Amino acid sequence: MATVRLGDIAPDFEAETSQGKIEFHQWLGDSWGILFSHPADFTPVCTTELGTAALYYPEFKKRNVKVIALSVDSVDSHMEWIKDINETQNTTVDFPIIADEDKHIAELYDMIHPNASESFTVRSVFIIGPDKKIKLTLTYPASTGRNFDELLRVIDSLQLTANYSVATPANWKDGDSVVISPAVKDEDIPTKFPKGYERVKPYLRMTPQPNK
Repeated sequence: MATVRLGDIAPDFEAETSQGKIEFHQWLGDSWGILFSHPADFTPVCTTELGTAALYYPEFKKRNVKVIALSVDSVDSHMEWIKDINETQNTTVDFPIIADEDKHIAELYDMIHPNASESFTVRSVFIIGPDKKIKLTLTYPASTGRNFDELLRVIDSLQLTANYSVATPANWKDGDSVVISPAVKDEDIPTKFPKGYERVKPYLRMTPQPNK
């Protein structure tokens, strides 16, 4: 089974989904992407997660992020499950759910952890950049639902740090001050960061978020 690591090209695949057949890289286009797996259809935690993803969908779109889910059940099963999700979570699922009945994609992305379950996928999350590279991975046990506020937070961080020579500190949220990269020399800071900066230590220099 493959191991997908940060910086790897996200494995490409063809798949049937609740919105028709896709070729993953072509479907992503120039967008960011978030791929998240579910142990099975008609499961309680997954139902709340997909409902939450649908409620947050406008926030993902605002960040140019395409959302796609995966379960090892069929398209027909997905379509019935989506009805339940829309009803119980008061939303509309507008993104595709992959039907991975032969577990091919789950194996490509190492979503099945035999010591947790030999047949069900764990709650994996992959954030993929426009260059098709893996930018972030998260793995949750089946008993723990994902935090979509955290997923938006890390997307904000990834997009910010892709465009500026900064890193985001612990518990950072959009609009907070950021850390200037150690690669930036002190003498270059005024040009790169005209909002000013605080030199806490030679290796710890803070500046207001540059794109705000």
